[in-house]
Amino acid sequence: MFEKRLLAEKRILVTGGGSGLGAAMGRRFAELGAELIICGRRLDLLETTAAAIREEFASKALAIQCDIRDGAAVEAMMAAIWREAPLDILVNNAAATFIARTEQLSFRAADAILSPTLHGTMYCTMAAGKRWIKAGHKGVVLSILSTSTITGRAFTVPSAMAKSAVLAMTKSLAVEWGPKGIRTVAIAPGAFPTRGATGQLRPEGRDANWAARNPMGRTGEHRELADLASFLISDAGAYINGEMVVQDGGAHLRSSGAEDLLGWTEAQWEAQRAARSERRT
Repeated sequence: MFEKRLLAEKRILVTGGGSGLGAAMGRRFAELGAELIICGRRLDLLETTAAAIREEFASKALAIQCDIRDGAAVEAMMAAIWREAPLDILVNNAAATFIARTEQLSFRAADAILSPTLHGTMYCTMAAGKRWIKAGHKGVVLSILSTSTITGRAFTVPSAMAKSAVLAMTKSLAVEWGPKGIRTVAIAPGAFPTRGATGQLRPEGRDANWAARNPMGRTGEHRELADLASFLISDAGAYINGEMVVQDGGAHLRSSGAEDLLGWTEAQWEAQRAARSERRT
């Protein structure tokens, strides 16, 4: 259904684009003719991903190291990008989450989720938006959210809060920036397993049959999400503004996805906490 050059002459920044769903979307954008920029904290990972995309699709793919939790770093990155040419599309993909009992979260742990997921997303959106508005340049902001914006989700409360706030931003800016030629849209993916997210959200000890209970009987494939993202940011989706598209096989209609954790023992929670601490070190 996609024209080969659907995203030709589009310059796209994907935050958290070095791995997982960010990399999958970036590859698809490049395949459809876009000029790609990916950013994140690990420059080695970003450069490896960008090099693979350049080799596979003979397209331009640039890696930029940036911690989007730092507003000044975001501003410096955007200034560097604009010195060459304006962006056309921003994909807010970078985020953080892990399962934890909310009453035991430290302020620092909560901020570790809120800072990239909410603050970083807003910093990037504001930095791109003000440049588009000043130049009279049309733009698109796509934010990757979750179905917790609809159902809430126990044991990942900071993430659910942050994603819900970004959905509010998406709806609000659709009205505020729409007349200026800037669209804001979002996707709420269900289970699209990635190495990082699966390790944080589906540790050993959680229900092993969760995917089979999806109404579609499976998890999502990265290409499916990348195709939806490609449509929403393209000119083919030009009349979609302020909307979040759910792509989860209908799973949120049955469950928020966290109910199995209500039965966890103290020992299981302690093991999860220890594993999280070990990953940080």
